[in-house]
Amino acid sequence: MITKTFDVKGMHCASCSAIISKELSKLPGVRKVDVNFATEKAYVELDKEEISTEQLNNPIEKLGYSVSSFEDVNTNHMNHGGHMAVSSDTDKQKNLQDQKEKVQFVMPITVLLFILMIWDIGSSTTSFIPNLPLPMELFNLISMILATVVIFWVGRPFVDGVTRFIRYRVANMDTLIGIGTLTAYLYSSIITLLPQVRLFIQVPEYTYFDVVIVVIGFVTLGKYLEAKSKQKTGEAIEKLIGLQAKTATVIRDGVETEIEISQVVLGDIILVKPGGKIPVDGKIVEGKTSVDESMITGESIPVDKNVGDLIIGSTINKQGSIKIEATKIGSETMLAQIIKMVENAQGSKAPIQAMADKISSIFVPIVLGIAVLSFALWLIIGISTVGQSLAISYGILSFVGVLVIACPCALGLATPTAIIVGVGKGAENGILIKNAESLELLNKVNIVVLDKTGTITKGQPEVTDIVVIDKAYNEKEILKYAGSVEKLSEHPLAQAIAQNASLNNSLLSVKDFVSLEGVGVRATVSDRSVYIHKPGQDDLEKDIKILQQQGKTVVVVEIDSKKVGLIALSDVVKSESKKAISKLQKMGIKVIMLTGDNHLAAEHIAGQVGISDVISEVLPEEKAGKIKDLQTKGGVVAMAGDGINDAPALVQADVGIAMATGTDVAIESAGITLIHGDMNKISQAIELSKATMRTVKQNLFWAFIYNVIGIPLAGGLFYPIWGIMLNPVFAGFAMAMSSVSVVGNSLRLKTKKL
Repeated sequence: MITKTFDVKGMHCASCSAIISKELSKLPGVRKVDVNFATEKAYVELDKEEISTEQLNNPIEKLGYSVSSFEDVNTNHMNHGGHMAVSSDTDKQKNLQDQKEKVQFVMPITVLLFILMIWDIGSSTTSFIPNLPLPMELFNLISMILATVVIFWVGRPFVDGVTRFIRYRVANMDTLIGIGTLTAYLYSSIITLLPQVRLFIQVPEYTYFDVVIVVIGFVTLGKYLEAKSKQKTGEAIEKLIGLQAKTATVIRDGVETEIEISQVVLGDIILVKPGGKIPVDGKIVEGKTSVDESMITGESIPVDKNVGDLIIGSTINKQGSIKIEATKIGSETMLAQIIKMVENAQGSKAPIQAMADKISSIFVPIVLGIAVLSFALWLIIGISTVGQSLAISYGILSFVGVLVIACPCALGLATPTAIIVGVGKGAENGILIKNAESLELLNKVNIVVLDKTGTITKGQPEVTDIVVIDKAYNEKEILKYAGSVEKLSEHPLAQAIAQNASLNNSLLSVKDFVSLEGVGVRATVSDRSVYIHKPGQDDLEKDIKILQQQGKTVVVVEIDSKKVGLIALSDVVKSESKKAISKLQKMGIKVIMLTGDNHLAAEHIAGQVGISDVISEVLPEEKAGKIKDLQTKGGVVAMAGDGINDAPALVQADVGIAMATGTDVAIESAGITLIHGDMNKISQAIELSKATMRTVKQNLFWAFIYNVIGIPLAGGLFYPIWGIMLNPVFAGFAMAMSSVSVVGNSLRLKTKKL
């Protein structure tokens, strides 16, 4: 089973996505189809056998739609080197330019006619506004010529929508606009060209050419503004793609050569000069520097990097000249993975969207029925109450008004536009969201479970204490002797001691190094015998017990067979952990530590960061069970971890949060990934989720209310009560602005401070 992503052309509303999904789902080999109106992409889940783009297009091209894969259009795909290629997306730009030209043509006419219509309404209701100084016959003739150009050029998509409805019985928003404006146009043409028909059916000379022009004008303007706004929602992806380096300076056979980024291979040694962009993910093999990682992590302070440190591609080398070994290239780099994750998340659907999708899929036929019913009721009831002339006139106005105002676009855009902006905002701040469901569920989380090692702590042992036993030596000397010996050992604790010692000391030369497995190491340093070992049964110093009770590992340092000191090591707490946990607790969220470490070590770390609920000595396979227990008690649980042993718990949790400093398995298992494992990002992610879902609910509320009020108003339901009806012109303007307002409201998320 594979999932492919396709660009979709020809979509004009949320109903279009439902039509495409329905048609593609009928094809053999297609298991599931998700069509996202906001991103204009289709996510097609296929059986193992391949299916061609042509096969997918066969059932939908006749309906005015088409799909194309990234490979077909060379848009945002991986080139031969595996790197993300950047495309100008010419099809969308061309479509936007076509819309702009139509808007530039129709809007001056629309504005003029709109003013004349307001004038006409004013002159008929007040005495101080004079009648239009234009004969009705001439006005109708000019309006008919203009309306003909507008409906068959600017409004061509709406006319095509009617044609497809007649031929294939599929209807979308274009169909509604098309039926409404064509009805008004044909009626008005008959009244103008065949006056004897008007006299026969006893209707006034009034025509609706101006309504046709103004409705199409406002709707076209709305679609153009909507398209422009939707472009802005995808700016996060464009920014990420724009971060990619284009070239790299590699050193091969001692020669520096500048090559295309796609030609870099694993193991290449790459020279990065001060101010240069780091081309790929790698490891520093020579030099030290500070790196601006703000474009990946959202943090503005440069990070110091030394030999052996990992480095992220597309970040900026601020100071020293460094050489790095390429460890990840192409689609494996962190930036490429981020882009892929963001694209997938922006295209995914939140559970809250299901209701809107369901309504949109049945919306158009229901609206058609309401429009026909309102017209029929005006003829049946209206003729006996307001007379034939007004009944027919109001019937046409209600028919056109209902079709025009009942736009499911705002409903279809309400959720995806907010999700797109929210996911993009997260990516810009080092919060990678895998899917919309995780973003929605995070809003409801009331328990955050934190793994200890690598989440609350750094995940690497560090020297925390040096205890002097023999006063002939000081802390610095003890560490120097120990570090000189331990630098030859491969044990993680030994490496921690050696690294700490090398920071402030020049290490001494070592002879006769011997590793005593399970016990310690021995060597000769400056003609002195140095023995470093774990405490034995006879090592009963009080300091050892105190340090061990704090969850620390203790080693004994002997020089010339005499104990001179103790070195304690521990996985230390991250600098931001206490503040981050306090912020979660202030948000009303219960924080629990879940760890496999012993109870003493867990309690010691928990006390440092302010956690009172600790579950310790838990086997990896038991972690998911502990999460499940919390869920059965009503908890909505987010689990944050970084190791392979955390993966089952991350999957079991309602929302899994992985530290990007951790394993690939943990990252794959989680719904949200935090760059650099910064715990402050957990509360930021929750705040982002709450802001995004608040925006979604606002959008859905206004989209529903708009239709609940607008459709009855346009149909004339309020006419018998208050004598008011919604002119199709205002319906067109309101419909156009509804979609723009929904997208605009979503774009406000860009200003949210996390």
